[in-house]
Amino acid sequence: MIEGKRIVVTGGAGFLGSFICELLHRAGAGELVIPRSAVYDLTEQDAVRQLYKDSDPDIVIHLAAEVGGIGANRANPGRYFYANMAMGLHLIEEARKRKLEKFVQVGTVCAYPKFAPVPFREEDLWNGYPEETNAPYGVAKKSLLVMLQAYRQQYNLNGIYLLPVNLYGPRDNFDLESSHVIPALIRKFITARDEKSPEVVAWGTGSASREFLYVEDAARAIVMASEKFNGEQPVNIGTSHEITIRDLVESIAKLTGYDGKVVWDTSKPDGQPRRKLDTTKAKKLFGFDAETDLETGLTKTIEWWESQGG
Repeated sequence: MIEGKRIVVTGGAGFLGSFICELLHRAGAGELVIPRSAVYDLTEQDAVRQLYKDSDPDIVIHLAAEVGGIGANRANPGRYFYANMAMGLHLIEEARKRKLEKFVQVGTVCAYPKFAPVPFREEDLWNGYPEETNAPYGVAKKSLLVMLQAYRQQYNLNGIYLLPVNLYGPRDNFDLESSHVIPALIRKFITARDEKSPEVVAWGTGSASREFLYVEDAARAIVMASEKFNGEQPVNIGTSHEITIRDLVESIAKLTGYDGKVVWDTSKPDGQPRRKLDTTKAKKLFGFDAETDLETGLTKTIEWWESQGG
């Protein structure tokens, strides 16, 4: 599916996308097109149409998203719904019109119901409403699953839908205003260590749990699915291991060498109570197993951030 193909990777210059593009090159992709927002505003139909005209792709891997942590989601619910819905809507519609060979949609664990049974199974995706702070983003992404399934049924478009859990790793977004939990904590602890601050403030109670997937594992999973999987059902991508935020904070403090106090700001939300995926289908359908344990991945991420002068 990959060798010699022209592939558009939206978000290909970003965190996850940069690793995916490296793997696609190694897999023998013929040409990779990485649209930049300054040239193609993917929320606009005309821009998406022009992208397809300019690139004439065989495959589109749609990673581009407007997204952030809990704070960013709370501040931008309307924008996050519109931008993520519009990008997918236009890209899938143009894929249909051009009879694209394959469309790969990367969704989000935020699409799952707030109180989905743990571990999250793909069959539970519709059994409830997502956690409120990221529901607009999650519902927008989940709507694209419905669109792909409908387009497969009516137009025979080969679209697949993948559900990665929270990602982390080198090249992540470390901006404290918009980053996710791991890069935010790494930056906070390294700054506190270097400035000899007596305490670090963490959000929530620490009782919520999360599952984290190292970015290189996620990239490998998406490329494997692009090569081998052609089904209509959504597929989870993760490690199937969870950790409480409190334990994560303690681990990052230790790995960064910070020995001060952690203060929990319980006025801030915890977000979804638990996240842990059932990853059985990914292994069965395209042979994916995560390889990087959390401590190893955190160590590599910390080393990368410090190498950037963080």
